Amino acid sequence: MSDKKIYGSKGISIICGLCIGVMLKLFAVDILYVSGDSMSPTIRHGDIIFVNKLAYGLVRPFGADLIASWSSPSPGDIVIYIYNSSAVVKRCIATEGMPLDFSADSGYSLHIGGHTIPLDQEQYHKLHTASVVPDNMIFAVGDNYSASVDSRTYGFIAENNILGKVLWK
Repeated sequence: MSDKKIYGSKGISIICGLCIGVMLKLFAVDILYVSGDSMSPTIRHGDIIFVNKLAYGLVRPFGADLIASWSSPSPGDIVIYIYNSSAVVKRCIATEGMPLDFSADSGYSLHIGGHTIPLDQEQYHKLHTASVVPDNMIFAVGDNYSASVDSRTYGFIAENNILGKVLWK
């Protein structure tokens, strides 16, 4: 009789532990494998990263947006968002209201908050009419400009589409 109670309490503990683990994975922390070199040398192909999914708000489970938001990314944050049905890791370079200074002198470039970001002609013509980062948006790029497809190509990222902040790599 006492053996059944011991096995029953162990089973309940295991089920509770699994439920807590699933809830943490859905809402709080995620572990992702990095594929690609767009963030080299900071984050390299094959690295494992830990993501704080609660950094900016409550992420919709199995979704690509926030249910509730309580914070915004800051320049320098490494963020995760969905682009073309894949999780993407990039560095937030500029947030809403930050000025954008484009230059076509000796090659195309964008100057944001102390960074000079190279652009190709197509990227320049797509973006150069914006003078500031729009409200509730960020501009994010990979650290390895030559290997990164980022805001230079597909534009600004809505803050409510940011799924988290990289905690540790």
